[in-house]
Amino acid sequence: MHAFTFQTTPGLRFGHGCVAEAAEQLRALGAHSVMIVTDPGIAAAGLLERLEAPLRDAGIAFGVFDEVVADPPEAVVSAAADRARERGADAIIGFGGGSVMDVAKVVAALAGSDQPLEDMYGIGNVRGPRLPLVLVPTTAGTGSEVTPIAIVTTGETTKAGIVSPRLLPDLALLDPELTLGLPPAVTASTGIDAMVHAIEAYTSRHRKNPYSDMLAREALTRMSRSLRRAVHDGTRDFDARADMHYGAMLAGQAFANAPVAAVHALAYPLGGHYHVPHGLSNALVLMPVLRFNAPAVAALYAELLPCVDPAAHSAGDAAKDCDAFITALGRLIEDVALPRTLRSQKVTEDALPMLAADAMLQQRLLVNNPRDVGESDALAIYREVY
Repeated sequence: MHAFTFQTTPGLRFGHGCVAEAAEQLRALGAHSVMIVTDPGIAAAGLLERLEAPLRDAGIAFGVFDEVVADPPEAVVSAAADRARERGADAIIGFGGGSVMDVAKVVAALAGSDQPLEDMYGIGNVRGPRLPLVLVPTTAGTGSEVTPIAIVTTGETTKAGIVSPRLLPDLALLDPELTLGLPPAVTASTGIDAMVHAIEAYTSRHRKNPYSDMLAREALTRMSRSLRRAVHDGTRDFDARADMHYGAMLAGQAFANAPVAAVHALAYPLGGHYHVPHGLSNALVLMPVLRFNAPAVAALYAELLPCVDPAAHSAGDAAKDCDAFITALGRLIEDVALPRTLRSQKVTEDALPMLAADAMLQQRLLVNNPRDVGESDALAIYREVY
């Protein structure tokens, strides 16, 4: 076995109603004045009361920054950090989906030091202390609560990553109750996003390791058996919601240590240029990327077949089992009624070369792909799903 390193959030709490424990946990972190980072949808849905009530009962002062948007731009991140400084916050809570948690991570770093945002981009560039940080995911998809990564929109169509162990929170509270009201389309797209995390971690060219493999398989097993139920009966099927919430976290741990690759690299330009939600972007390019990668990792895809289709009988042939794995995933995407073409997202055919060129800028991700991806390959993938 080769040497490897594995890092994750040091404190995890999973369970029905565990968001109510936030106040107790924040007290243990020494917090007295907290800023909650969230988005307008969470605030309008009334979910914040489940967090605010225990904070009030514990006498912990708090303020709310609820201006996070999807694909958060630098201006939003800076405004949130300014708000935290103004109120003298001594801890940050991220309460929401991936964008919210990414902003909360960076705000904790910015408000805890004097390092400017522009100096944080890249790998290992976050310096100095950060404020205590608690993350509470309200979707089952990004796994941001257990990853040392935050993605920020840096221009009209460009994004950049901040990657540092300092972005791992002190504690993640995973309460499946918070996901019961997620609409079917959001449940489907975030669920596929999390499944992509598991698949790409399992086949990553760099830093693939036995621990991340174990997490990826378990994540894929749980989400494959529960995504349809969560989409079609998500307000009542608590077990399915719990599987998705837990599975997304496991997949997040896996890809934080065995990084993602071409699916994400080709998804990012769709978000940057056409504001396609990240999970849906992944779902759109997943099938052609799997087919492209199959010659290089047929044996690994074959190993994942039982995770996505427990009833499948191995053909005893890696190529055939690989095909069955890809077919099973395609059937799942159909069953949860996600869009299947770029055309459905208002992408124009003449934009495909531009998207392919932009995908080539994601070398941080493409180097992890099990098969080399050139610009002509990216263009062919986009054309296949157009």
